[in-house]
Amino acid sequence: MDEILKKLKGGDLRSIGKADEVVEDIIKNPRLFGEVFKGMLDDDPIVRMRSADALEKVSSIHPGYLQPFKGKLINEVSKIEQQEVRWHVAQMLSYLDLSKDERDKVIEILLSFIDTSKSKIVKVFSITTLANIAEKDQNRKSFILKKLQEFIKSDSPAIVSRAKKLIKKLEK
Repeated sequence: MDEILKKLKGGDLRSIGKADEVVEDIIKNPRLFGEVFKGMLDDDPIVRMRSADALEKVSSIHPGYLQPFKGKLINEVSKIEQQEVRWHVAQMLSYLDLSKDERDKVIEILLSFIDTSKSKIVKVFSITTLANIAEKDQNRKSFILKKLQEFIKSDSPAIVSRAKKLIKKLEK
């Protein structure tokens, strides 16, 4: 195991451990991004979660670092069912430059996250990324607005609140 990933081991899923230290390490040395990306596919759920956390934080500042890993994120990492990974994946998908086909695939992934996840956090980040896609892609905007309207009927106040805010933003 790479030294950088060793920093992400140990403890439990309620703690981010040294993920913020790993974020600083990647910002100082962007070549580490690829090593930590491998951590999202690790057998250890703690390493997967903390790798996803660190990479999401770095990607929010430097989205270009994520772009070379777009295919693996969409086709492999998005299939991981661990909720702590999925909520970061949902966010990272919004940082990517996507082709039309990739956007369709990402929309499909996000809708499946919403349909299958028990985590409200996964659902909230997924609908937020859907709205981000709608802002950039007028062809998908009406479809996504219709989906957001459906989420207003959710039994989760967090999802209802986020959906209403996103609809308002998209309708401006």
